[in-house]
Amino acid sequence: MEKVTNMTRLHSLRPRPGSRHRVKRLGCGESSGHGKTSGKGHKGQKARSGGSIRLGFEGGQMPLIRRLPKRGFNNAAFHKRYAIVDLNDLNAFKAGTAVNEQLLRDSKLVRGDFVGIKILGDGELKHGLKVEVDKVSAAAREKIEKAGGTITLRDKEMRSDAGSREAAVQESAVKTPLKVASKKKSKASAKAKRKASPKG
Repeated sequence: MEKVTNMTRLHSLRPRPGSRHRVKRLGCGESSGHGKTSGKGHKGQKARSGGSIRLGFEGGQMPLIRRLPKRGFNNAAFHKRYAIVDLNDLNAFKAGTAVNEQLLRDSKLVRGDFVGIKILGDGELKHGLKVEVDKVSAAAREKIEKAGGTITLRDKEMRSDAGSREAAVQESAVKTPLKVASKKKSKASAKAKRKASPKG
């Protein structure tokens, strides 16, 4: 068998040639090549003891980090946008009209993508309307009801459905431990009866 002479062991490990450099020794006289100013140049903020410039500072001009476009996570993607409609705009409809999202879209009062419609109390309503929206300000509600109209909130129906579902879940959660407890009691009573009965 041939003898292996170039086997690498822990004590023979060395860094790659050129990967490590000699430490620059400063302030060791003119002949060292780094004497006098020790590589700091003449005067100025960076030549002073303790003087430093923070990372990213570019002398007052717009820094690179602010010049580049921003990417990544942003809460703006989760912002809920509501379409705003003023009371003045609702005067375009006849008295007793059922104002909903479809009618507002057809009349070009709202457009684009949004999670719901909100009525604001800017202006006065001249006649009663049946308004079906997601949100309404207190002033707008008062003016609509004063004009003889009605307000129906679409979110309210969803909340009531969710509330009924939550109540059903809570009732089932309460009933389940009661059933388990009753089963445990029945098992305990059965064991007590078996112990009390004479063996045949």
